[in-house]
Amino acid sequence: MNSELIIDSSASEVQIALLEDRRIVEFNSEKKDNSFSVGDIYLGRVRKIMPGLNAAFVDVGHDKDAFLHYLDLSPQYLSLMKFTKEVSAGGHRDGLLNNFTLEKDLDKGGKVGGVLSANQWLPVQIAKEPISTKGPRITCDLSMAGRFVVMVPFTNMVSVSQKIKSSEERNRLKRIVSSIKPQNFGIIIRTVAEGKKTAEIDKDIRDLLSKWASFTELLRTAKPPQMLLGEMNRTSTILRDMFNAGFSSIVVNDQVVFEEVRSYIRSIAPEQEEIVRFYKGKVPVFEHYGIDKQIKSVFGKTVNMQNGAYLIVEHTEALHVIDVNSGGRSKAGSDQENNALQVNMMAAKEIARQLRLRDMGGIIVIDFIDMHSQQHRKELFDCIRTEMKRDRAKHTILPPSKFGLIQITRQRVRPETKIITAEKCPSCNGTGEIKASILITDDIKNNIRYILVEQNEPTVTVRVHPFLAAYLTKGLFYSSVRHKWQREFKKKIQVEAVGSYQIMEYHYFGQNGEEILL
Repeated sequence: MNSELIIDSSASEVQIALLEDRRIVEFNSEKKDNSFSVGDIYLGRVRKIMPGLNAAFVDVGHDKDAFLHYLDLSPQYLSLMKFTKEVSAGGHRDGLLNNFTLEKDLDKGGKVGGVLSANQWLPVQIAKEPISTKGPRITCDLSMAGRFVVMVPFTNMVSVSQKIKSSEERNRLKRIVSSIKPQNFGIIIRTVAEGKKTAEIDKDIRDLLSKWASFTELLRTAKPPQMLLGEMNRTSTILRDMFNAGFSSIVVNDQVVFEEVRSYIRSIAPEQEEIVRFYKGKVPVFEHYGIDKQIKSVFGKTVNMQNGAYLIVEHTEALHVIDVNSGGRSKAGSDQENNALQVNMMAAKEIARQLRLRDMGGIIVIDFIDMHSQQHRKELFDCIRTEMKRDRAKHTILPPSKFGLIQITRQRVRPETKIITAEKCPSCNGTGEIKASILITDDIKNNIRYILVEQNEPTVTVRVHPFLAAYLTKGLFYSSVRHKWQREFKKKIQVEAVGSYQIMEYHYFGQNGEEILL
């Protein structure tokens, strides 16, 4: 399967699209000022103990206090607090745990009031990003993810991903890691470690030890709420978790991000460094690769499939409901049972894609078209399980019920990706009336005058619908509307055509690509 990663970086956010055979299957958007990502470690302060919930609320610097349940304190909680105290007193300068004596595991049946107190300081890790009105979900079970392994302090266990099926390979990896792992650090061997050499795994472990040493040094003088160890940005995280030999290209439109990605690929797979390419085209990178159009077609309440079949996707606070409809497909043949099977199988593939694409988590209930044949129900169940194997999020799928429903629980660690596909008319702003179209060039010119003269911007780029772009740039070199404006204002004016814009829509962008809001 041909995999491509397209990265669109702007002044305010980074958008990442994963394409498989040119079809978008994952979409991530990360604000550049986002400070609460899964994997970040903070020094928090206990704000309130909630005995009824057997939990506590912890201040980590977010508007809403983070939620810490007793069971999320981790069995190694007592060792973590002992280590924190010793570091604050000047111990463990190298960050290693060779001379550290582990404490006994925390009692699973205990009460939060017995181990936590108000205003207590403790290191915590973000387990779920803030979602809706809720603050982050946190844990004291600290871990650091690398390319091939996950390192867990205050334990000596070594485990292997269940996705590695070969017992011989599992034993080989266990022997390697057991011989090189540092004392009092547990190691979870990831699926991508399969077939890797000792030197590659050893380098990964050393890199994680270096991160732990940085965490220890900050912990020595930190005061809550303060970040102690930040997870990599979303781009690098996706590359770390997903990158493999099947990637044919990684396209980036920002020079800084391009250098970061190329440097990261060079460190983990130097032989594939050349697949990282810098996009220099004038058309926005997502539009060039057809991603904007795909996003508009696959997000929203209705998702169309082949031959008239479609999905209806509804969201509530507690769960997601997906309804499968045959549409005009039911007219294609006279055998209703086989017809239903074909539509359901097609829907199962699209639903597996939708769950990854929208990052839908929690409970998902799917109402497939009713089928009476037990064999057909089994085929449908096997199909959706096969398609969901590509999903990196933890999930559980139940067989079809008597009502034809399939229930899925899928891990949710960050807010669901929501994109509004129904657009408010930018010309009339929803009123149904617009200014006289003959005046649009006057409006654009007046705004350009304000930007270049009043705000003293050195240059401006106007993005408009292709029809309007053609009007502004047509004619000989010195006779187009754009060049007349350039001669009048004595500054550079660019006009770019964007096919996804409405015909009367226009936006202004500054020298660094940031939008100028008027």
